[in-house]
Amino acid sequence: MSKLSEQEIEAKLLRFPDWEYFDNAIHAEFEFDNFKDCFSAMSRIAFECEAQNHHPNWSNVYNVLSISLSTHDAGGVTNKDFKLAEAIEMIVEPVEE
Repeated sequence: MSKLSEQEIEAKLLRFPDWEYFDNAIHAEFEFDNFKDCFSAMSRIAFECEAQNHHPNWSNVYNVLSISLSTHDAGGVTNKDFKLAEAIEMIVEPVEE
């Protein structure tokens, strides 16, 4: 998997308004109603991370989840990070039908 250029990353971020690119990674912060809801989302995300064999740098303080994605083997952001970001978005903010 090859590292994306800054221009490619910025173009892909147009589809991810909650995410920003800095410090060689894409970052997002999600706020939930309470700790239980935040931890529940983290658990669902963890299963997706295992399925994709790609793991975020993340932290949680009460109801806020901060996530950073970067492909360490490639030395920066790759399509793998955007694939996981898309899955995270679907878990955190499911599309209403």
